[in-house]
Amino acid sequence: MSKHATLFVTHRGLMHQEAALGAAPADLDMTMLRTPTKEEILALIPGKEFLISERSGVIDADIIAAGKDLRLIQRLGSQTQDIDLDAAKAAGVSVCYLPIRTCIMVAEHMFMQMLGVAKRVRELVEITLSAEDYGNPPTRCNEDTFAYNWAGMQDIHGLWESTVGILGMGEIGFELSRRLRPFGCNVIYNKRNPLPAHTERELNISYASWDELVSTSDFLCVLLPLFTETDQCLNKEFFAKMKPGASFISSGGSGVIDEQALADAISSGHLYGAAVDNFTWEPISKDSPLLEPSRKTLSNVILSPHTAAGTVPSLNKDLRLDDYQNITRAINGQDLKFRLV
Repeated sequence: MSKHATLFVTHRGLMHQEAALGAAPADLDMTMLRTPTKEEILALIPGKEFLISERSGVIDADIIAAGKDLRLIQRLGSQTQDIDLDAAKAAGVSVCYLPIRTCIMVAEHMFMQMLGVAKRVRELVEITLSAEDYGNPPTRCNEDTFAYNWAGMQDIHGLWESTVGILGMGEIGFELSRRLRPFGCNVIYNKRNPLPAHTERELNISYASWDELVSTSDFLCVLLPLFTETDQCLNKEFFAKMKPGASFISSGGSGVIDEQALADAISSGHLYGAAVDNFTWEPISKDSPLLEPSRKTLSNVILSPHTAAGTVPSLNKDLRLDDYQNITRAINGQDLKFRLV
């Protein structure tokens, strides 16, 4: 039986590539490229039935025209602003996207981090569990008798009408911005290349320079991946530029944060609060500078053990089976899911 020639284009590292290839159906003849040039794609696309593009990467009219045998372009993720849908439609090539469960989980986790810091959730829990009455003896409640804020808590924040800055606007940033929309936030973002205007309108976001985003965000959400150029890039100077009273939220790559600098910004009172799911040493080391401010009574610091994506790692081969569901459907003549063209 002849196999179906498939080109898989990704920006991700070797472990993720191996997991994706390990989940590929046996009837696919797979070719995988990491961060290819347009010329490399043009050289390999002829004769391919299926093109899988992970998260992002330009697929323009030239590539579509060169793929004369293409039946389906499958984008893994919800970013489709860099695919020429008109060219695909004219060529009779189907285009589908696929929401990524783990990215949605991280966006949900970051949303929880923001609300947890804004509402001072650690303080709420500690105060309640202490069962102290703060000079207000317990009284049986009725519709007119209750002890609102019996501990006299101060400075509880919210998300509504706040400025949320997203550093590292990739797949997770897209999912996070979608979840922020009902909260009436001013969402700004920074990435190497600004998104098209129609995508910004769809997500209700606007581009900001790095310095503007850092200095004006009430909640600064970090989703930067760890590369050589981002290693420990969030340093003393970075935190000094943050808006006084802002909150720092991170579920990005491990190792991008200078943890001592962040701990100092928290302890000095420059930051309102912080929530971090990724660390320079993992599991977190016993001498991590972030532990001391987090352990203080009524701390507004939330640390989690790198679980933002849930309890099923993205390197699990079974989790990558969904990558190929539409290709299997196309081969079997079934309706495609999340179809755009």
